[in-house]
Amino acid sequence: MRDLEKTKEFFINDRYAMVTTGIEIEAVDENYARCSLTLDDRHKNATGQVMGGVMYTLADFVFAVSTNVSEEKPTVTVVSQITYLGVCKGKKLIGESKLLKDGRRNCFYQINITDELGNQVAVVNTNGVHLG
Repeated sequence: MRDLEKTKEFFINDRYAMVTTGIEIEAVDENYARCSLTLDDRHKNATGQVMGGVMYTLADFVFAVSTNVSEEKPTVTVVSQITYLGVCKGKKLIGESKLLKDGRRNCFYQINITDELGNQVAVVNTNGVHLG
């Protein structure tokens, strides 16, 4: 199990995700992260729904936490595709990663975005490359 507090200390430097947007890291492990975001008016679009970019930001951050807790293999996104599946009906979004393939140079993750009521909101497929 990864150290949650050390992970939070490292990622507080991701000011946009953690400070501006308000994402919280809930759990980390090898090739895994679960993060959440309590929604408020700053996360909504003109129609009153959660802006798509909020869901993408959460998924992108979940990928970053999943792949960059270890300094041995820093990883960046190469391609990421989001599919919006439904409307958020709750007051909190939860992003959870699943490693599908990890190679010497590339990795592939699926990040599921749900609300706290269990509604599937989006799924994101992300290809990353290990640097160095």
